[in-house]
Amino acid sequence: MNEKLFLHEGILFPSAGYDPEMLRFTQEEFVFKDDDVMIMTYPKSGTNWLISILSLIRSKGDPTCVQSLPFWERAPWLETKFGFENLPTMKSPRLMTSHLPLRIFPKSIFNTKAKVIYLIRNPRDVLVSGYFFGHVVNLLARSESLPQYFEWFLEGNGIAGDWKNHFTVAQAEAFDKIFKERTAGLPPELFPW
Repeated sequence: MNEKLFLHEGILFPSAGYDPEMLRFTQEEFVFKDDDVMIMTYPKSGTNWLISILSLIRSKGDPTCVQSLPFWERAPWLETKFGFENLPTMKSPRLMTSHLPLRIFPKSIFNTKAKVIYLIRNPRDVLVSGYFFGHVVNLLARSESLPQYFEWFLEGNGIAGDWKNHFTVAQAEAFDKIFKERTAGLPPELFPW
């Protein structure tokens, strides 16, 4: 395994910005507040776009915070060292982000009134965005080609694990039902999988 990576709960994480002990603590000990707003996404699904929209809603359309603060300060990633260190002292209501699948997400979410927004993006778009992002930012192994990256994607070897297992079974079934309804009558060659 690449020395820049570590395995936690079957998911590869980059050593830069992440720590196994911190991930365990976050899962078991992090406490959500009732007025928290949590953005959950699989990577490359439009996370920064959604952070910008919610930041503008919070500021009543004033673009100052969007133009002056980076994404990770406006809505820290819960599972990163930056988020781990800064979220406990952030003023409420906190806006935060996570790419963690539900099975390793902080358990306290189920004992709070915090709002959760789960953003889903077409897996083909996630795949292409992830491929090009991987050539700009070296968090995980860099693929030689899009077909190679596609194989890695299908095997679930990306940050946050496997796209299709990022949901619970019930969420996946609900998504599948909606997907089938919305794609009914479209040519089958549009969906090679």
